[in-house]
Amino acid sequence: MNVLTVERGGAVTTLTINRPDAFNALNTEVIGALREAIADAEADPAVRAVVLTGSGEKAFSAGADLKELAAMGADRARDVMTSGQRIFRTVQRTPLPIIAAVNGVALGGGFELALASTFPVLSTKASLGLPEAGLGLIPGYGGTQRLPRAVGQRVAAHLMLTGTRLDANRAYELGLTPIPPVAPEELLTTATGIAEVIAAQGPQAVRAILHALEVGRDAPLDAGLGVETGLAALAVAGEESTEGIGAFLERRPAKFANPEAHR
Repeated sequence: MNVLTVERGGAVTTLTINRPDAFNALNTEVIGALREAIADAEADPAVRAVVLTGSGEKAFSAGADLKELAAMGADRARDVMTSGQRIFRTVQRTPLPIIAAVNGVALGGGFELALASTFPVLSTKASLGLPEAGLGLIPGYGGTQRLPRAVGQRVAAHLMLTGTRLDANRAYELGLTPIPPVAPEELLTTATGIAEVIAAQGPQAVRAILHALEVGRDAPLDAGLGVETGLAALAVAGEESTEGIGAFLERRPAKFANPEAHR
């Protein structure tokens, strides 16, 4: 059985973590498959957006595979965590928008994966949390760094130190998702619809926006503005804006070429 399934629909690729009997826990095989699938999507010029979800109705991902972790010493655990952090960093930095469709529990590494995505869309049955402290562990895939950046230091400290779970409505209130929670049966359709809207935008513009967001995340404002100015100037002078502005003036849908078409 493939631990990660890949489906292509137009310009959108859907990746589904496929370990429903293990609540889609993130073992080393899943992490490796995710790395390969994202690399394949990046290499395909026709792919403009990715939707990431979990199989079944109960879990996006319940986190790291505890049975696998329990057998590790410190050196092996460090290697596994480093590998996981690299792929989560890839999720965050990829030039493709990655929308996490969270269909159930997203705990530990599952929540960290959603935090690394461009943004998540939540089912009304979604439940998110970092319960590691209750197991004598701490988040190891970026949770201690990304969660405070998303919700603030004090809220993040409370969630991690108590292991409190967030329901979908509270996550929306905290700004963890820009989309109000949707019914479970509408989740994938909603996430895919958003991905298709993004895929219809200028692909170079989308990549530039994601790059500006990534660079500016922790940079001083003036440094971030400098990056934005450079990227905006390139966009103005590019063929993509010629098509986009021309289509607007002619009142027709824009037809943007794939990024590799002009290389």
